[in-house]
Amino acid sequence: MAKEWDMQIDLPAGMTQARMQDWRQLGAITAEAFYEDPVNRWIFGSPATLDAVFPLLARTHYLRHGVCHMVGDGGAAMWLPWGAPGEVSVSAVLQIAWALVRTGAIGAIGRALEAGDTMQAHHPKEPHLYLFTLGTRLAYRGKGVGKMLLAPVLAACDRDQMPIYLENSNPANQGFYRAHGFETLDFFACGRDRGNQKAPQLERMWRAPRSGIL
Repeated sequence: MAKEWDMQIDLPAGMTQARMQDWRQLGAITAEAFYEDPVNRWIFGSPATLDAVFPLLARTHYLRHGVCHMVGDGGAAMWLPWGAPGEVSVSAVLQIAWALVRTGAIGAIGRALEAGDTMQAHHPKEPHLYLFTLGTRLAYRGKGVGKMLLAPVLAACDRDQMPIYLENSNPANQGFYRAHGFETLDFFACGRDRGNQKAPQLERMWRAPRSGIL
């Protein structure tokens, strides 16, 4: 657990906090969850590239500075607390760049850097908990795994009166987040258009803590 994280979260049976040695599994679950995600496909291109990138993000940043949860091998979430570094280290950038080269996605280096800068520019300045990723493997869709990953953190944030921020990268997920109290702030493009192809939009969403939660 990162030193910045001091929120007490009561995890239900079947849900665990990921440890550093879980980085490969955590990354593999997340990569599969985003195989068909419009923004990630725009940036990285192929599932093979996602398989290479997400484990590195888990190991070099989110397991070090935040907290990550898993439901067996079916679903995972990565959270970053207020005050933790928002940008990955230079070492992590170099590792990710090499992974992109290895998977034949050289052009994705520029797109990933541009998307990262754009996301940072749109990030809220007030204190909040940041949800970087939440997703399930394809075989676990529609089985309540996403709700299971989200519910205990929402309860903790309501108790501690902590808002939550996320960038929704898939319009299909809007209803899920709105059903859990998130509201749309606005939209922004993840990068520059490529010829006649419009860059996908990211939806900035914010969840204010609910009062009266014990």
